[in-house]
Amino acid sequence: MLAGLETSLSDQLDKLFMPVRRWGRELQISAYAGSSNEGVESANNANVPSYNTDTEEGAPDKKVVISLKGITKVFGPKPNAAIELMERGLTKEQIMEKTGSVVGLKNVNMEIYEGEIFVIIGLSGAGKSTLERCINRLVEPTRGEIVVNDIDIRALEEEGLRNFRRRHIGMVFQNFGLLPHRNVLDNVAFGLEVQGMPRERRYAKARDAKELVGLKGYEMAMPSTLSGGMKQRVGLARALATDPAILLMDEAFSALDPLIRNNMQEELIDIHEQLRKTIVFVTHDLDEALKLGDRIAIMKDGQVVQIGTPEDILSNPANDYVVNFLNGIDRSKVMTCESLMKRPELIIPLRTGPHTALKMMDDADQDIGFVADRDKRFVGLVKAGDLLKAIKGKYPLKAAVKTTVRAVQPDTKAEELIAILVETDYPIPVLNEQDALVGIIHPGSVMNKVRPDNGEIAQGAEA
Repeated sequence: MLAGLETSLSDQLDKLFMPVRRWGRELQISAYAGSSNEGVESANNANVPSYNTDTEEGAPDKKVVISLKGITKVFGPKPNAAIELMERGLTKEQIMEKTGSVVGLKNVNMEIYEGEIFVIIGLSGAGKSTLERCINRLVEPTRGEIVVNDIDIRALEEEGLRNFRRRHIGMVFQNFGLLPHRNVLDNVAFGLEVQGMPRERRYAKARDAKELVGLKGYEMAMPSTLSGGMKQRVGLARALATDPAILLMDEAFSALDPLIRNNMQEELIDIHEQLRKTIVFVTHDLDEALKLGDRIAIMKDGQVVQIGTPEDILSNPANDYVVNFLNGIDRSKVMTCESLMKRPELIIPLRTGPHTALKMMDDADQDIGFVADRDKRFVGLVKAGDLLKAIKGKYPLKAAVKTTVRAVQPDTKAEELIAILVETDYPIPVLNEQDALVGIIHPGSVMNKVRPDNGEIAQGAEA
């Protein structure tokens, strides 16, 4: 389908759009000023909407709840010797041959933000589960620093670590780990029972957690009567019942059938929207990672290769390994209009007269202009030919504006955008929640990003 659309859209583009000259903001502002006798708004009242240039990493509104610095884990009899060889640049295989020790993690550094789903992905043996279990010291790092909610957990003694796990972190494993002699309600309430919570209160909390994951009516069912998906719901409810700030999920849905797995992914997204827990999710499935992750860490041989949002990683893979890892992904299901749009170079205020509007478009080498009101809300688009008719008939700009225009939002998926492009013959406006124009998407630019050059992918795969 995409291949056919590419040719069709490119043809439309050649026919409909003139080359766009790159004008600076100063020229835009002077163009906004226009002719005073035609009622053009001043530059101060008609600026292009501002853009946030902060990157995801280190954005000021992000609170770090998990910080890992220099985390290294060596399994085997000679960890210090293995680390020394590792620092000299020897591979995992060489270190194992010389010391009999296995490097599980090598100098991992990362920060995980409050309220995000952070996905760790990699092939078998990449170190993803080992890394996640270091967060609550189910695996003891050989070297490095772990701070969770401002607690240096490597400094905790046995009792302190036990209390930390009970009160700060919940875990959901691939193996459901249910107590076979207890019913659903008692399984969900088990963590609260261990904490010493009174029976009536823990059952009330367990019922709330049970209903949150869709287990209403199953409180008396025994684990042996439940399907795999239902058992995993019980495990998730048990983890949520203790109300932890952080949820660790290790291949939680890997054992489920594809349909049930998809349902559980949707369920987790809904629960996350309600509770905004910080979730660290380990998987080997790239589609699952892209669907769930606010950010993703890709691991290889105990090291983190790249961290970023799904779009960051798809748009700017760090190296050939990541390119190869991503090969075959349908980018249209992941990429959003925010990564496809370009800054609007020209916005025509609604109060502008048709003569000035036409001059602004001519100066910018465009035959289509986008119109906004005094509150910067998008009104519609106008074509040069319609402006000429308005001038001849002495009509205001408003009479020439086409207001029935298909628009998208920054988070609209490219898949949906492509369906819109097939039915339109103009660039697609991107509007924010206030209906302000924040971007423009030209048809010819979509396919280049959604379907990258196959030769580059093949070259990355060979490397």
